[in-house]
Parts: sequence; structure tokens; C-alpha cells
Amino acid sequence: MIMSFFDQFLSPSFLGIPLIALAISIPWLLFPTPTNRWLNNRLLTLQAWFINRFIYQLMQPMNLGGHKWAILFTALMLFLITINLLGLLPYTFTPTTQLSLNMAFALPLWFTTVLIGMLNQPTIALGHLLPEGTPTPLVPVLIIIETISLFIRPLALGVRLTANLTAGHLLMQLIATAAFVLLAMMPTVALLTSLVLFLLTILEVAVAMIQAYVFVLLLSLYLQENV
Repeated sequence: MIMSFFDQFLSPSFLGIPLIALAISIPWLLFPTPTNRWLNNRLLTLQAWFINRFIYQLMQPMNLGGHKWAILFTALMLFLITINLLGLLPYTFTPTTQLSLNMAFALPLWFTTVLIGMLNQPTIALGHLLPEGTPTPLVPVLIIIETISLFIRPLALGVRLTANLTAGHLLMQLIATAAFVLLAMMPTVALLTSLVLFLLTILEVAVAMIQAYVFVLLLSLYLQENV
């Protein structure tokens, strides 16, 4: 029994065993396995078209050094979209509502982009900490501010994904609870509330896909600064 609206974000467990690992691994089983046949079905063709367009849009601004990340970014994008959309189904759990999981993705990937910049082009990487033409008295202050903003990036990545999905799920549960309570007292209002819930569900489907894209897009921008 759910005691509060926030209980839906608790990691589920069965016989004391956390099921978050199962919730993360099962979406990979939904992807069709590519084949070597000349003729593919419509699902494989649509999947290949989507991946090709996504890689083209994401990697077009980068030089050849950043193209090595194409497979990683595509896999992360598909993974986030799948678990975000599956979390909208009834009696399911959305792992990306956990800040710990999102930070586990954001922190290592962000640190890798910074490390690549420090190793390949240290002068340019350090140059981002001080804008060109800065007056001499403001140099120490701007270096501190830019350093803080640099280290806030992974936190912003994880919190943005967590906050958007959590807020959407909470709003959907609030409206669904209101529609259920009003059904016996005011059926007309309950019907209108259900219509709002349906429109919000469509919006949440879009948010689930957009937030996955924004997460990967920001990582690609961080990589673009360091390659």
C-alpha cells in the first residue's frame, strides 16, 4: 500500500532483494537483434534509420576525435529512452528517478571528457576557465567561478533528469488521484480531469524522450569542448 506520493520512487525489492538491477537489465531484451539478411523487417529498418539520424545530428559538429564516442552515446540514448518510457506503464518502476543512478552515468562520463581535454589539449582546456579579454582584477574571481561551474556540470546533468521525471510522475499521480476521488461526487469534473491526465501522459512521453536526448546532447557538448 502506498502511504505517500513519494513511495512510488522507492527502489522495489522482493524478499529483501533490490530489483533495480532487474529493472535496468530487462529493457535491453526489447531491442531486436540485427541480422545479416538483405531484407529486414520494418522494425529493424525503423531502428536503423533512427540510429543513423541520431548519430548524424549528434556527431556532425565534432571533429573525427569525437566520433569514437558515437556507439557509447547511441547506446546511452536508447537505454535512457527505453527505461523512461517503460516507467510510464502501470505497476512499473523508473530507475532514472533515482539520483544515484543518474549521477553514476553523469559523473564518470563528464570526468572522462575533462580528462581527455587535459591530456590532449591542456592549454585550450584550461583556457575555458578564463574568457578572453578579462580585466586583470577580475581574473581570480572568474577562474573560481568557472571552476565551480565546471564541477557543477555532472550534478546538473543528474539532477535535471531526476527532477523532470520525478515532477512528471508526481503530477500524474496527483491528477489520477483527483479523478478517482471526484468520480463518485462530480462525474463531469472527473471526466475533464481524466482528459487532462490523458494529455499529460502524452506530454510525459515526450518529456521522457526529450530528457534522454538532452542528457546525451549535453555530454556531447562537453566532449566537443575537449576534443
